[in-house]
Amino acid sequence: MKKLSFLFLFIIVLGGGYTIFKNPSYEIVDITEALEITSLTLKENQEIITFSSKNPFNFYEIIHNLNELPDQEVFGILTLPEKEGVFPLIIGAAGSHGWADHHYGYLKRYLDMGIGVLSLHSFKSRTVESTVGKQLSVTMAMMIYDAFMALETLSQDARIDPNNIGITGWSLGGGVALFSAWKPIQTIISPDYTFAAHLPIYPPCMVKPEIMEFTDAPIHILIGELDNWVPAQPCVEIVDEMQELGFDIKITVYPDSHHSFDREQELLLLENAYSFTDCRLKLTDDGVVRTKNIGFPLSTPMLQKIGLAFCADRGATYGGNDFAREHSSEFAKEFMSKYLLN
Repeated sequence: MKKLSFLFLFIIVLGGGYTIFKNPSYEIVDITEALEITSLTLKENQEIITFSSKNPFNFYEIIHNLNELPDQEVFGILTLPEKEGVFPLIIGAAGSHGWADHHYGYLKRYLDMGIGVLSLHSFKSRTVESTVGKQLSVTMAMMIYDAFMALETLSQDARIDPNNIGITGWSLGGGVALFSAWKPIQTIISPDYTFAAHLPIYPPCMVKPEIMEFTDAPIHILIGELDNWVPAQPCVEIVDEMQELGFDIKITVYPDSHHSFDREQELLLLENAYSFTDCRLKLTDDGVVRTKNIGFPLSTPMLQKIGLAFCADRGATYGGNDFAREHSSEFAKEFMSKYLLN
């Protein structure tokens, strides 16, 4: 009944025509105020890094329409170890809720290891606090473009080792950490710079590329067995296929663990969050995400809402698991030490 209702709705809204098939036009945001507010809380070993980015709605715009998109200034907070030297670096991308204490915990541990960190602020650069339940105001495509522009900027910083810059992220940011290794996007956005290591933490893997071409950098996914926000099984399937193709990718699935297993909190239900447990989508070579079975395009906000109505539910659980939190903390240090401190 649910699918029939949305099919009927789809037929009706098709009469609306043009706006359904049109990508949103994002206004350029002045980040002056955001920079002023952020500067008030900086520590002695921190500084604001700004760079020019863009606002692509999806991968299709990156592949076909990038030069027509205006520039958007974006910032991140760079924190370096309190000593002299040239440092490896990790760029971090937060999830739909924005930056939280457990994210910063990873960054602090990296700093203690002698690795610089950049917290990417894609949301604040666009005056957005959260994208939970909508994923339209700041998209994964925007954040990936931001991450590569930060990579390019910091690769030219004399304090940073350009050959040892890794990326990590959580949830939506986990998708950034994963798909920044997808070659069709990387070669367009950043042909001269790639990440040395990718650590996606509970990323959305239900979108499977038809072109399974990734960079040579190591990838390791951390995800919870009971995650009903972005399910673990699609990640397992992608990893299995990529391993057969010879890519350096692994996965750790934590038992009895939900989304945000690394938080220090009890399980909570977020009623407006999308639950993608039953969704399987494909990313075609033109950069369009489509439903797996019938190929319905999720290429505009309206089409995305209609397409997700056929497979996604509302309501997802998130919260901590003691074992997964402790293990992921230690594993993240081991992984980045292995590939960046060489």
